[in-house]
Amino acid sequence: MSKQIDITALAEGVRAGDRRALARAITLVESGRADHRTQALELLTLLGSDRQAMRIGLSGTPGVGKSTFIESFGLMLTGQGLRVAVLAVDPSSARSGGSILGDKTRMDHLARDPNAFIRPSPSQTQLGGVARRTREAVALCEAAGYDVVLIETVGVGQSETVVAQMSDLFLLLLAPAGGDELQGVKRGIMEMADVILVNKADGDLKAQATRTCADYAGALRLLRKRPQDPEGFPKALTVSALETVGLETAWDEMKTLRDWRRETGIWDQTRKDQASYWFKEDVHQGMLQLLLDDQQTKEQMQIAQSEVAAGKATPAMAAETVLSRFRRS
Repeated sequence: MSKQIDITALAEGVRAGDRRALARAITLVESGRADHRTQALELLTLLGSDRQAMRIGLSGTPGVGKSTFIESFGLMLTGQGLRVAVLAVDPSSARSGGSILGDKTRMDHLARDPNAFIRPSPSQTQLGGVARRTREAVALCEAAGYDVVLIETVGVGQSETVVAQMSDLFLLLLAPAGGDELQGVKRGIMEMADVILVNKADGDLKAQATRTCADYAGALRLLRKRPQDPEGFPKALTVSALETVGLETAWDEMKTLRDWRRETGIWDQTRKDQASYWFKEDVHQGMLQLLLDDQQTKEQMQIAQSEVAAGKATPAMAAETVLSRFRRS
């Protein structure tokens, strides 16, 4: 990424739907360099927020078929004349920070579709497997005129709540399972889901998928009703990404939920709440970085870390020593 990049021209390219311009813009917002961050903020300001896509967060256990589902679902949407962007967050290595970024190879047909855009991003060890700047990449895709933005997250866990703060709808993709596996799905992520999709409802697994779907539907009925849901939501459905069965029904249910939330004002209020959340998160991250960049703090942390490693101080006491200077100031 050149330091002399023409931000105005890049913004024009993004708004015109130029896929290369969009890719360059996302690279810019993901960069950790200070000069790139300044340019990224300028770009986002130029683009504004007058265009809105349907933001769909998607999570699921490894091996459930997320990539196959996204490809089949994405191709169905492009077949209806919609433009689809996929932001697939790949796991980063905690040791090296590296990431395989193999989503384009797993979604070969969708990657070649002119109405689709796939962008794999390393999670960079961020909470919930969602790259810190993913929400800004979502805004760029909206500015580029995409109708639906799919945000695929890494795995299933309590930290997946982060994706709910950048999505309009949250899908939970699960495989046909027995009682033990059903118990293994955390209540927190069940409470976040707007639609649960039991995938692989085909072949020998079709009957088991139907039973699993009924189990999840029963579990959803036991949860406390949420104010952001009309009657009948959240709901569980069966799909087969491999045989492309049930995808249109799932899409119709998503549109029903979207339309109801728009009519009731919940859609707009949720986006306002999300913007407030990310403002606080950015301030939090920025303050943390300022703290870590302070030379005196660095030296104190090195001393305290050595004392903790040597068993001379507890982690809590060492942390209190480092932070005490800021509490006095």
